[in-house]
Amino acid sequence: MTEILSSASSSSSSSKTAELDAPLHAIGFEIDVVSSDEVNGTLEVTNTCCQPFKVLHVFTAHVASGFRRIAGIQLSINHHRSARLGDRVFARATPIHVGKTIQVWEVHLWKINPGSSPEKRELLASSKVTLLSNMPVPKENKDAGDALRKYAKL
Repeated sequence: MTEILSSASSSSSSSKTAELDAPLHAIGFEIDVVSSDEVNGTLEVTNTCCQPFKVLHVFTAHVASGFRRIAGIQLSINHHRSARLGDRVFARATPIHVGKTIQVWEVHLWKINPGSSPEKRELLASSKVTLLSNMPVPKENKDAGDALRKYAKL
């Protein structure tokens, strides 16, 4: 499993996220890895991403593929535990099927317990998301993939 970001790389991950995905950046998510095998990052649970009950509001997986526009067409998620205000969460998405038209990704969210090893994370949620991946990119967004190309490890 990919190691958790150190505080030194946190600011570069934050700027990477700002460039790649403004909505994720707005809630404080920090993208670490973008590759054809995995997309992952971390999030500190704050009021910005909480339900009124001070637990993490689950958001859909955002995955870019082949520098094409994508859209989620089905999401199935199981919630095992909640993440509370102040918790740090690690998210990892891995492909199950990557076709020209349809992709299926498995997404897991873990609570990061301070001072414990990555193997000691608590599984918060597991999901599968099905994506339509052959959508045309509008002319006004033709450069949208440039930032992704800059950071992707493909």
